Amino acid sequence: MTKLTRLTQSDLTEMQQAVWGEITNGPRASSLNLVADDGALVGPFNASLHRPAVGMGLTRAGEAIRFSNTLPTHLLEIAICTVGAHWKAEFEWWAHSRMAREAGVSDEVLDAIRVGDDPDFGDDERAAAVHRYARELLETGRPSPEVDATAAELLSEAQLVDLVSAVGYYCYISFSLNAFEISLPAGVEPAFD
Repeated sequence: MTKLTRLTQSDLTEMQQAVWGEITNGPRASSLNLVADDGALVGPFNASLHRPAVGMGLTRAGEAIRFSNTLPTHLLEIAICTVGAHWKAEFEWWAHSRMAREAGVSDEVLDAIRVGDDPDFGDDERAAAVHRYARELLETGRPSPEVDATAAELLSEAQLVDLVSAVGYYCYISFSLNAFEISLPAGVEPAFD
């Protein structure tokens, strides 16, 4: 269950309708069924309807971060999963670990991220750099000089900006999911204790 009233389209003001449309007609709709059986939006999106002026901005920012990102998809999903695991955000982990697998991230890497271990990325130095950079941002608020230098060597400046933006945005998503106790879809087992 959730701490927020689950809003359906018939409950919405004009501004809330605009946010609903932005969410359900945008590129997110191709990767996830966004409307639950009860007619409310799934995951963090219902929260956006409760404060539509903020919700619209966050929806557009999230769309840009996810769908106009300069990082290859598997690197973006590694960063997002790192955030979801750090905050134990069940819905985020459920949605993005699936997307990470579709982008080629192995179950072994995802299992290590989920439990907070250092994954073995093999010879994918950029994946290791993205994970370490995201993890240090989450743990200390800034990358160490060594991690920063490695990331700067392997990623473009635009990719670094996109990485930091993704970590920040998905922290908000994790906070929203956790604070409002957004439940997983029916039949999905939690990934965290």
